[in-house]
Amino acid sequence: MTEISERYARLGDGFAAAIAAVPADRWESASPCEGWTARDVVRHVIETQGMFLGLVGRELGPVPPVADDPAAAWDAARKVVQADLDDPVRAGAEFDGLWGRTRFADAVDAFLCFDLVVHRWDLARATGLDERLDPADVRWAAEQTSRFGDGLRRDGVCGPALTPPEGADEQTRLLVFLGRRAW
Repeated sequence: MTEISERYARLGDGFAAAIAAVPADRWESASPCEGWTARDVVRHVIETQGMFLGLVGRELGPVPPVADDPAAAWDAARKVVQADLDDPVRAGAEFDGLWGRTRFADAVDAFLCFDLVVHRWDLARATGLDERLDPADVRWAAEQTSRFGDGLRRDGVCGPALTPPEGADEQTRLLVFLGRRAW
C-alpha cells in the first residue's frame, strides 16, 4: 500500500465507524452543511467517490441506496476506490482537471481524503457523536486547504471563513476556516 492508499483506508474506516455509530433516529438531523441532513452528508461523500472515478473513466458500480443503508452504501463505494488505489496502474491513471494533469491517487488524496476528515466532523456534529478529530488529520487537512486556493470558496464547496473564538484549538481553527461554526 502507498501512503495515499493507507491514508484513504484509515480515513475510510473512521468514516465507516462514524456511520455505524449514528443513532437510527438521527439520520434526518440537520448537518453543518446548509440544507443537508446527516444522511445527505454520507450521500455526498459517496457521490464524490463516483465523480472522481468518472474522471478516469471508471464507475462505482452497484451501491446500495444511502436511504436504505448508509453503512452498506459507504462500504461498497469505498471498496471500489480502495481497490483502484491499491492497483498501481489504476492509481496512476491521469486526467486533466482543474489544476492540470493529475493522477487519480493524488486527486483522491487531495480531495476525497480531505472530505473524509471534514465530513466525518459534519456527521458527528449532526448526530451527537464525538466530534474530536485526530490532531494529525487536522494538521494534514489544514495543509491541504492551501492547495485549493479560491476553489475552496466556490459555491457548494465551503462557506466563507469565520472568526475563531479566542484560544481556539487547531481543529476549531480549521473548521471555522472552512465556514463551520465549531464552537
